[in-house]
Amino acid sequence: MMKSAILLPIAAIVGAAALSSLFIVDEREKALVLQFGQVKQIKEDPGLGFKIPLIQEVVRYDGRILGLPTTPVEVTMLDDRRLVVDAFARWRITDLVEFREAVGAGGEVQALRRLEGIINPAIQQVLGSVPSSRVLSEDRTALMNQIRDIARRQALNLGIEVIDVRLTRTDLPDQNLEATFARMRAEREREAADEIARGGEAAQRVRASADRTVVELTSDARRQADVIRGEADAERNAIYAEAFGQDPEFFAFTRSLTSYERALQSGNSSIVMQPDSEFFDYLRSDSGRGDVPGAATAPQE
Repeated sequence: MMKSAILLPIAAIVGAAALSSLFIVDEREKALVLQFGQVKQIKEDPGLGFKIPLIQEVVRYDGRILGLPTTPVEVTMLDDRRLVVDAFARWRITDLVEFREAVGAGGEVQALRRLEGIINPAIQQVLGSVPSSRVLSEDRTALMNQIRDIARRQALNLGIEVIDVRLTRTDLPDQNLEATFARMRAEREREAADEIARGGEAAQRVRASADRTVVELTSDARRQADVIRGEADAERNAIYAEAFGQDPEFFAFTRSLTSYERALQSGNSSIVMQPDSEFFDYLRSDSGRGDVPGAATAPQE
């Protein structure tokens, strides 16, 4: 009984020690086994690993491709134009021992700071040697590849492989943006004023052409109306002349009636004439014919 009481704690201790000597590496991880800060084992494949309990420790690192959004950096271009540039880098740990020696216990966080200190100067070096038009163009893949190659060479000492670097923003500094926007607004306003002026000029030409067309059409219509009116008057006078030639007395009679009608209209006007005036010849006549001086007398049979 006493022997069982002793063996049980020993078995528990041995079991706990055995369990603490085991560790599992996930497929997304890489691990180092350290003993008093010294690397004793590298575990890059997923699966079960062993270590000495209480003496050795396991440090795990991300084995996947990681991202680094850099902080914006101001770059002076070859044409003395300044741009604010930031980038996004893709990287991964390739050498666990060098990585551990370079970043120490800081791990990935320290690696991000070190890597950003490599990429930002590479951006300034590459972009500072070209004009801003090339940086702002759509075809800037060659520039990003140059930045990647520089960062890749310098990051090898960290046990890191820089896979890719992409420029995500290329803007003017804040102090220049307002001036640039003001200049753009002024240019657009000038273009708008030019368009308005050209539109007004075109509208004026259209109105002048329309007015000229109206005058021409009106003049032509009046000319045609005058021609038609003259032809009508000539035809009317010819009819009058023919009628007068056929019966001069009837013509004189109708003309007198028309004169009476125009002269004796109702109103406030007054007319004073002698009773024996020729105007009243037909009024004095009983028959309207024969009594008129100069009228022809019918022949007696």
